Amino acid sequence: MTLLLLAGASQTLLWWIQPPPRINDTLGPPRSGYTVKQFQAYLYNADGAPGLRISGPLLERRDNDDSLFLTTPHFVMPSHVATVPDWSGDSDYGWVNRRGDLVMLQGKVFMHRDAYAQTPATEIHSANMTGWPKDNRLATDELAIMTQGGTMLRGVGMRANLDTNELELLHDVHGTYPPRAPTARGRYKHRPARPAADPGTGRGTLG
Repeated sequence: MTLLLLAGASQTLLWWIQPPPRINDTLGPPRSGYTVKQFQAYLYNADGAPGLRISGPLLERRDNDDSLFLTTPHFVMPSHVATVPDWSGDSDYGWVNRRGDLVMLQGKVFMHRDAYAQTPATEIHSANMTGWPKDNRLATDELAIMTQGGTMLRGVGMRANLDTNELELLHDVHGTYPPRAPTARGRYKHRPARPAADPGTGRGTLG
């Protein structure tokens, strides 16, 4: 009985004299190192060439990992081919890691590339994309819709390499292709296409 009383008294004394827990260390969002309004940020490739450019109304840097949180960012992914225009776009939110080699485009994502040579303007509508700016690659597991002139492709899950103009749709792929114009002899260069549905994977080029 004496030992139990001593143990209880010791625990009560310890509880009385120890400092209260530091609630701010575990609760709430990470603290912002600084906030910038109407920002412009430039990321560079490993060889020092200009890479991803981002601008927007609000940027917040987090102290815990030096990452950047962006509100309604506008971004430009430069083309590495002189004759091909840059890609530009917008998203609801964004996140960039400390090294600048990983970007999350959150919420709705819209991308656009101007027409050039014989290639019409191209648009991509999707959501929640992951980007690797130094490789000019993008990926999403959400629905992606790509339009290029009269051509439309849609599918769930997308992988894109903007340097090689390769686009892969992973699931539930559907496409609509306009008929080719007739040649001088009155024949089509290719058989006129009609709306097509492919439940498998679709892979092609962006022009």
